[in-house]
Amino acid sequence: MARRQIIIDTDPGQDDAVAILLALAASDEIEVLGLTCVAGNVPLALTARNARMICELAGRSDLPVCAGCDRPIGRDLVTAEHVHGQSGLDGPDLPAPRMPLHPAHAVDFLIDTLRSAAPGTVTLVALGPLTNLATAFTRAPDVVGRVREIVLMGGAHSALGNVTPVAEFNIHVDPTAADIVLRAGVPLVMAPLDVTHKALVTPSRNEALRALGTPVGRAVADLTGFFERYNPARYGAEGGPLHDPCTIAWLLRPDLFASRAVNVTVETQSDLTLGMTVMDWWGVTGRTPNATVLHDIDPGGFFDLLTERLATL
Repeated sequence: MARRQIIIDTDPGQDDAVAILLALAASDEIEVLGLTCVAGNVPLALTARNARMICELAGRSDLPVCAGCDRPIGRDLVTAEHVHGQSGLDGPDLPAPRMPLHPAHAVDFLIDTLRSAAPGTVTLVALGPLTNLATAFTRAPDVVGRVREIVLMGGAHSALGNVTPVAEFNIHVDPTAADIVLRAGVPLVMAPLDVTHKALVTPSRNEALRALGTPVGRAVADLTGFFERYNPARYGAEGGPLHDPCTIAWLLRPDLFASRAVNVTVETQSDLTLGMTVMDWWGVTGRTPNATVLHDIDPGGFFDLLTERLATL
């Protein structure tokens, strides 16, 4: 069976880093064509640096890593150093990257890769604000129909927001971009807070990662250990959520998740609810579903998959 070709659009972030490592550890099933970086958790210079650090940790300095949009569409950048630390990857002591950035802008890389690939073969995995994807779709509408699907981490339904009372961070940072992507007509899978807040790194799961005894295992344990400190303090949960790896886990093991096809729209005007994802869970609007929304997960199966795959790096 042919490997699924993906481009990872990312703003690393500890959980982004774990998602990237999981994808690279699944090279028998997933071919990562490149990483496109966007400003989000931290500014662009740091997300582009962090993505290269993770590629080097995985022994994949051959991958193209492109810097993209340094701010959202039409608004100021909101970042999350209070969650991820000043570097975005606080926790492990990773060396500065030696691999250079790819010379192409991330948006150009997306457009060129989609145009050169066979239609319907490339999946876009979006782990941060959707600015790069929306800009590519706006600049080159011909590539929209060439995308196999988009799998993104973002939004919230019954869960409360994590940056405002109703909005999840990735969508809130660039709601205009999210609106463009959700309206594009591309098959789309969304992993919102409702499911990612169930993928918790408990102390025992963190120790299982550390017990791998490899540089990757120790780094992931340090990443998730740092990230874990925020969630129990704020939400009273038993551990920190691994938001972004849910996207890669869904590609590898969709049977670990429950989902529903619904219509999702994004609030782009209201100061009070900016970035809120309005999910028509019961079909009351009559609008056609435009997303497959994940809403439940087998946490044990998810962490078994993560630990088993990371052990191969």
